[in-house]
Amino acid sequence: MSTDVLPETQSHPQPPRGQQRGDRQDSPQGRWWKRGLVAIGVVAVLAPAAALIPGDRSSRDLGPVLTHTITRGDLIVTVTEQGTLESSDNTEIKNKVRGDSTVIWVVESGTEVEPGDELVRLDTLALEDAIAERTKYAHLTRSGAERARATWESAKLAIPEYLEGTYRTQLMELEKSLVIAESGLVTAQNMLDHDKMMAERGYTSELQVQQKTFAVMRASLNVKARKTEIGVLKDYTKRMDMATLTGNLKAAEARLAAEEERSKQDAERRDLAKQELEYCVVKAERSGLVIHPSAAEWKGAPEIEEGATVHMDQVMLLMPDLSKMQVKVGIHESIVDRIRPGLAAKITLPDETLDGEVTSVAPITRPAGWWTGNVVKYDTIVKLPSAERLKPGMSAEVEVIMARHEDVLTIPVAAVVETAEGGFCWIKTADGAQRRSLGLGDSDDQFIVVKTGLEEGEEVVLDPLASIEEAQTLVLEPLEKTMQEK
Repeated sequence: MSTDVLPETQSHPQPPRGQQRGDRQDSPQGRWWKRGLVAIGVVAVLAPAAALIPGDRSSRDLGPVLTHTITRGDLIVTVTEQGTLESSDNTEIKNKVRGDSTVIWVVESGTEVEPGDELVRLDTLALEDAIAERTKYAHLTRSGAERARATWESAKLAIPEYLEGTYRTQLMELEKSLVIAESGLVTAQNMLDHDKMMAERGYTSELQVQQKTFAVMRASLNVKARKTEIGVLKDYTKRMDMATLTGNLKAAEARLAAEEERSKQDAERRDLAKQELEYCVVKAERSGLVIHPSAAEWKGAPEIEEGATVHMDQVMLLMPDLSKMQVKVGIHESIVDRIRPGLAAKITLPDETLDGEVTSVAPITRPAGWWTGNVVKYDTIVKLPSAERLKPGMSAEVEVIMARHEDVLTIPVAAVVETAEGGFCWIKTADGAQRRSLGLGDSDDQFIVVKTGLEEGEEVVLDPLASIEEAQTLVLEPLEKTMQEK
């Protein structure tokens, strides 16, 4: 982070670069621990020298030290990150071929294309083999479907053929047999009556009468048999035959549906393979710039190149809308809670600086790994003004303005010693160095807002740990006590 407008200072030398802090967006406790570590190193260096200082020298005897005069001014707190330009509206060109396909040619990233220009060519050998195989199966299943249809048509015609033909013929034959049997019964009955009359007159023997009686009984049974056959045909045989014919028809319908569906699916697979064969040559639908999608950070090669394998729906190319450009940067987790949509930002490009605005902050962190140094960051989008010269992939330095403090007292970071009890500084007075307890506010890499404890015009000692024994003691005593307790 940096500051754009620094408070006015006297012509005292500024603190060395190595004494300035890095990211200032920490809690007071966090700042104390960082300074504590620095203090240990400083005191470790100064300890041998301190032993050589005469014992009567106090912290008030300053000698030549660097100081800074407290003034009022404006403090702008920012965070700076590196990012890459991209478009917020990209036309994605995806692979429409199922499974995995091999790229045999791809247009170079950054090429301007016109409608109809080839962008990508995929290997077609596997699809050509699939088309030949599926065409064969499509013909086989089509022939099976036609046979099933013929069987179904026959089963459908068998029902009226039975009702109007076979059944009626059988019924007529049985009815004819019944008429003949009834006629035979009448004849036998007449002959019996005649023989009985002749036997009463003595012209016929009793044996002949018995024979005629038996003939009548046989003819009567024959009539009953014919009637039973007709009843069985109407009540049972017809129903059984109709059930068989109806079942055959339904089975034929189901078999036909299965064969038709199988034939349809094989034909669709063949047609889909033919369609995918056309997808193996990807052409531009509109004019514009074509770029390759960004590869994952942990990969050493681009996603799309000759010989690469692509899967279905994978984005192979992008056609960005250059009028809707933005920058994506990663904001460290320690300060992401201070970044929100609407914050102003300055974007520094290789040859110009633009004003932008934060539009979104990712709710979850991007994956961290060895390729990011295990640093946890949140993707943040900064919108750019429309400009023809902006191209995707350009590097940019983004400075997000997190806060503006106007007309405030500020103190250099190098003048403050932070402890568990709070922040302290030392004022240069005529009697020597005087310690002050500070109420601190927001900060950047160089200055901290002072809420209480200082007044405008007072001089503070820079790097008090290097020159004031009281500051060294203030830092070391808690550490020594902690070590003794352990």
